[in-house]
Amino acid sequence: MTASERSIQLVKVAAEAAADKLADDIIAYDVSDRLVITDAFVVCSASNDRQVRAIVDEIEERLRVDAEAKPVRREGEREGRWVLLDYIDIVVHVQHEEERNFYGLERLWKDCPAIEMPESVRLAAAQRARGLAE
Repeated sequence: MTASERSIQLVKVAAEAAADKLADDIIAYDVSDRLVITDAFVVCSASNDRQVRAIVDEIEERLRVDAEAKPVRREGEREGRWVLLDYIDIVVHVQHEEERNFYGLERLWKDCPAIEMPESVRLAAAQRARGLAE
């Protein structure tokens, strides 16, 4: 079983929204073979709590407007360190970079196929990497 077209669409909208708010290391995994509760995970991070909240707000807005999707569950908003948005088809994890390094979701799901990011997300990441290197 692989992620549905709808799930892939939601992943791409969420990833583009996160990139627009300067999220770091945006990745997505097709977890449909491993979990029955969702098709895909999107993981991204930010360097501070305020940016985590801004990314979450943008993802929610874009998924609502562009894909007519609303989360059925939202957790972790109060602390702003790791916010989980559950859209049933996908689950979005927006983490403070310290939490991301500590919990290592990538290590847990590395055996699952990665979902290719839209070109706009890849270009934004490359531009940010160049800016950091200068």
